[in-house]
Amino acid sequence: MANLAAQLAAVLQACIKRSGGPKPSRAHAKAAHARVLAAGLAADTFLINRLVELYSLSGLPCHALQAFRALPHPNIYSYNAAISAACRARDLATARDLLGKMPERNAVSWNTVISAVARSDSPADALGMYDGMLQEGIVPTHFTLASVLSACGTVAALDDGRCCHGLAVKVGLDGNQFVENALLGMYTKCGSVADAVTLFDGMASPNEVSFTAMMGGLAQSGAADDALRLFARMSRSGVRVDPVSVSSVLGACAQACAGEYSVVRAIRLGQSIHALVVRKGFGSDQHVGNSLLDMYAKCMEVDEAMKVFESMPSVSIVSWNILITGYGQVGLYAKAMEVLDLMQESGFEPNEVTYSNMLASCIKVRDVPSARAMFDKISQPSVTTWNTLLYGYCQEELHQDTIELFGRMQHQNVQPDRTTLAVILSSCSRLGILELGKQVHSASVRLLLQNDMFVANGLVDMYSKCGRVGAAQIIFNKMTERDVVCWNSMISGLAIHSLNEEAFDFFKQVREIGMFPTESSYASMINSCARLSSIPQGRQIHAQVLKDGYDQNVYVGSALIDMYAKCGNMDDACLFFDYMSAKNIVAWNEMIHGYAQNGLGEKAVELFEYMLTTNQKPDSVTFIAVLTGCSHAGLVDEAIAFFNSMESNYGITPLVEHYTCLIDAMGRAGRFVEVEAVIDRMPYKDDPIVWEVLLAACVVHHNAELGECAAKHLFRLDPKNPSPYVLLSNIYASLGRHGDASAVRALMSNRGVVKGRGYSWVDHKDGARAFMVADDLGTNVVESTLFSDNEDTSGVTEVHRDETCAG
Repeated sequence: MANLAAQLAAVLQACIKRSGGPKPSRAHAKAAHARVLAAGLAADTFLINRLVELYSLSGLPCHALQAFRALPHPNIYSYNAAISAACRARDLATARDLLGKMPERNAVSWNTVISAVARSDSPADALGMYDGMLQEGIVPTHFTLASVLSACGTVAALDDGRCCHGLAVKVGLDGNQFVENALLGMYTKCGSVADAVTLFDGMASPNEVSFTAMMGGLAQSGAADDALRLFARMSRSGVRVDPVSVSSVLGACAQACAGEYSVVRAIRLGQSIHALVVRKGFGSDQHVGNSLLDMYAKCMEVDEAMKVFESMPSVSIVSWNILITGYGQVGLYAKAMEVLDLMQESGFEPNEVTYSNMLASCIKVRDVPSARAMFDKISQPSVTTWNTLLYGYCQEELHQDTIELFGRMQHQNVQPDRTTLAVILSSCSRLGILELGKQVHSASVRLLLQNDMFVANGLVDMYSKCGRVGAAQIIFNKMTERDVVCWNSMISGLAIHSLNEEAFDFFKQVREIGMFPTESSYASMINSCARLSSIPQGRQIHAQVLKDGYDQNVYVGSALIDMYAKCGNMDDACLFFDYMSAKNIVAWNEMIHGYAQNGLGEKAVELFEYMLTTNQKPDSVTFIAVLTGCSHAGLVDEAIAFFNSMESNYGITPLVEHYTCLIDAMGRAGRFVEVEAVIDRMPYKDDPIVWEVLLAACVVHHNAELGECAAKHLFRLDPKNPSPYVLLSNIYASLGRHGDASAVRALMSNRGVVKGRGYSWVDHKDGARAFMVADDLGTNVVESTLFSDNEDTSGVTEVHRDETCAG
């Protein structure tokens, strides 16, 4: 019997060490088990232990566990073999159960389970098991520490990793290369690159694994240039360069191209490594090929990337996706689509990464419909993919679509992140949707993101633009860190809501804390000066613009032109306009409109005609400006010609504002037959502004018949507006039809329509002061004077007047 047991043991050992394939034959394992049973040796612990090991290696873990459970007297080796079989089958519950039932555990038992758990979906559990092992007084081996350090890196448990490092020093394993490399991996994955560098510099003989781990950590932390220098040191040190290390350094080159490192230098280094790949014969390695592809793609060398792709002996879906992304990054959307089609023709089906990359390419070229088509092909978009599409809609100012897409995202239970909330807050701000903005605010609190500067900036902007400046300021005051974007949001919100003194105070604080205002800061302040019609403050801001070098910024320049024009100072507006080296359409429009609004219609037309001789093409706002100039200057024929040229020469469909300007020009000139013809063919018959303009012209020319028609339309469209009642009454009064005038006033009274009071204000040395006028139709009587007879008026700088309707 002893001889038979020895023979069977030899057979089992031969099967275990069989070299005919990657694992022993299952048929041989079952045959060996049958011979053991036939020989009556089912209780032989040594033979069954070998059989459990054979079943495990053969890919039959269930048979291994059955054989173990049938063993009457299992020993430590039996348990270890069974635990190994369970771990090999990824049955961690059974492995942990067996470990708990062992009468006596050793380091091998713990190592086997801890290693398997560290590689599982719950690596943090490995840390708890490691604590249990230490509590039993079992000294960890280098295998234990390597597994636990891997788990620490995966879950970013830096403190636990440092404790492991300390224990490694205590038990004398800190010089073990296996442990050292595991420590390097842990520190780099936890983002503690400084600790990794210190450890690496203290290593006696780092190998290719050490160099590769260190290069990867440096590249991930943004120190791509240090990673590249380390590769040069690796080559000089005579350490073997393998495909993994080459892939790592190529990744560093790709990171360098995307960062602040010299792109030219990164490409040259990448090309040198490419030459090394060819010399070492690594070109057939698909991972190396993909790394080369990625490096060239991120360095914007897509032609080189295509050459690498075509030279690869075999490609994967990853290769195709890298190439598609590369073309998308350089804005070659059509080429990216071509590669996508070629990929499908080659038998590769696009996956979610493919569609996500294509979506990003579409957004880059601002093709939102195509991006949406790609998005709809993704079964479960990630939050990053949602954010990309949301940003695309927001960027194109499709804010309603942005909000609707956000609603769909919520219905699919995708949790938003800081980017999502910031984009939605931007859309809420632009549309003035306060209630949704409040809901997003609540979501940010629930997600603990309300203090994130990106989100907080969005909240400040949303509340300030929606008129809740107080709420915006509360959030602003709570922020521990503020950037210039946040300050701009506050300044803009205050300026928009005419809180001009507060806006100037914030602007002053920006400079006092040493933060440089941006073009947005200056534009907001200049617009505030324009609203106040305050030339002195405007000149101060202009001087600061010159000092800070924003005088050639078209955004700021356009605001300055608008400010000078609204303050009636067209000479300075013209001076600055001529001074601008680069003018966009906004600057041209502001200048033309400034002339028009200040009664210089001929100059408005002259500037418009000069603009047409340049490379600048007019837009719909340009035509509003020049038509306004024609109207104010009585250039009716010119207005008709410009209006007719809009669609025929420039493809611009006239809007209601263009019709209003044309009708105003004709009405002022008394050409009412032409006015009626224009009104008959225009598509905006229910717009009250058109009828108000017509009614005002009828007042000037005492046209009661057409005036009555215009007034009736206004009574229907805007019954609470006092202007049509006042204007129609004035027409009747001018014609001596006092009975009809009284009837209109009675109708106005019966409907509860009240004429708003006009008001005026002056800039005084004590600040701006306003006074009201009496509410009598057609008459303005000052109710209160600003100064007494003996009051000092030397502090008065300007007088302004505003009236709520043309009485």
